[in-house]
Amino acid sequence: MAASLWAAATVFGQAKKPKLMVMPSQIWCSENGYTMSFDNQGTVETIPDYKSAVQKDRNLMNVISKINILMSERGFPLQDLAQTVQSTQNIQAENSLITTKTSGAGLLETPLERLRRTAKADIILEVDWKVNETGPKRSITYNLRGLDAYTNKQVAGAQGTGAPSFTAEVPVLLEEAVQDNMDNFTAQLQAHFEDLMANGREVVIELQLPDNGQELDFETEFGGKELSEILDDWMAENTVEHRFSKADGTERWILYDQVRIPLYKTNGAAMDTEGFARQLRDFLRKPPYSITCKVVNRGLGRCLIIVGEK
Repeated sequence: MAASLWAAATVFGQAKKPKLMVMPSQIWCSENGYTMSFDNQGTVETIPDYKSAVQKDRNLMNVISKINILMSERGFPLQDLAQTVQSTQNIQAENSLITTKTSGAGLLETPLERLRRTAKADIILEVDWKVNETGPKRSITYNLRGLDAYTNKQVAGAQGTGAPSFTAEVPVLLEEAVQDNMDNFTAQLQAHFEDLMANGREVVIELQLPDNGQELDFETEFGGKELSEILDDWMAENTVEHRFSKADGTERWILYDQVRIPLYKTNGAAMDTEGFARQLRDFLRKPPYSITCKVVNRGLGRCLIIVGEK
């Protein structure tokens, strides 16, 4: 099955480029007062407030627009941050009401994870800049990072300081500063995307049994094989080049990380973590297992499958 998925990805992906979204860095948001706090399972965390940033900071929107233009000129599809923020706001209330029917477990996503899942970008372009002033001249020092949206690992980078100029427009200063590095930067982005095409996207799949009194656990046998072994076999068959790691596991909980899933389904549609988790859910629902399961999003690159409950 993995071979057929890879063949489909090759056919549909030959001319494809990664989908990008430009965002201000967390440092820039913090220094400019665009942060928010939220309760993450009892722990108060502070993250960027992108909604306030895109609504109030004209320089930010101009910088994002300039980078969008530079990337669009090189053929990269883009997801707009402002529109994604709005879409996230529209669905947030609905998602907050989603729970399992038995235990009431909710969607364990941070606001930042929810934003990235809504965008469905392959790579986040994180930009940070500072304007330097020397007499009547100004220059800009910038840092541009390409982050894999699923793993948050840096896959490309460009930084430097532009030549001093009499212009006062931050986007113009940024364009002048980044021009010499853009071809190398975009080559790094494309190389990472081609690696994803060849070796699959890295995600995390977690399986957990609820405390609902059921006798089923991952040591339960079906046809002489424990359920945990059956799950290992399914992972080996459905990951790209059979690549996955079983990070930990007990009779009631299993964690698979470095799970390499194909970028595209056999019909050419994009594959994401939730889609891959649903395939495993459907496998467990069928005979001889006939196990009720529920898929719960835990961010763009991670899904929980509750085994034995919906």
